[in-house]
Amino acid sequence: QVQLVESGGGLVQAGGSLRLSCAASGRTFSILDMGWFRQAAGKEREYVAAMSWSGGNTYYADSMKGRFTISRDNAKNTGYLQMDSLQLEDTAVYYCAAGTGRSFYPPSSHNRYDYWGQGTPVTVSS
Repeated sequence: QVQLVESGGGLVQAGGSLRLSCAASGRTFSILDMGWFRQAAGKEREYVAAMSWSGGNTYYADSMKGRFTISRDNAKNTGYLQMDSLQLEDTAVYYCAAGTGRSFYPPSSHNRYDYWGQGTPVTVSS
């Protein structure tokens, strides 16, 4: 089993930045693919970004390209999501996900991931 704990969410003005963290425990994080998803109130969960277990491959939803950066530090068992130029539409609860052995699913699919955090809320104000 893997436990994921997100942190770093909060209230930020439009145009600002936040850095989310995802701390993993219970299993070697370095073998797990990682993803970030978000869910706004009244909407379905949405893919944000993903990174392969080695960090060699990164993927982004089109609307996040150029604004969000996914990274990981396997030595610290921690993943990150740097969010810049935040917009009102980025308001959501952000979830970290991790998994292995499901590479037949694309990085954007929630089916690729076995483990999920509890989420951290991000609110962007005008």
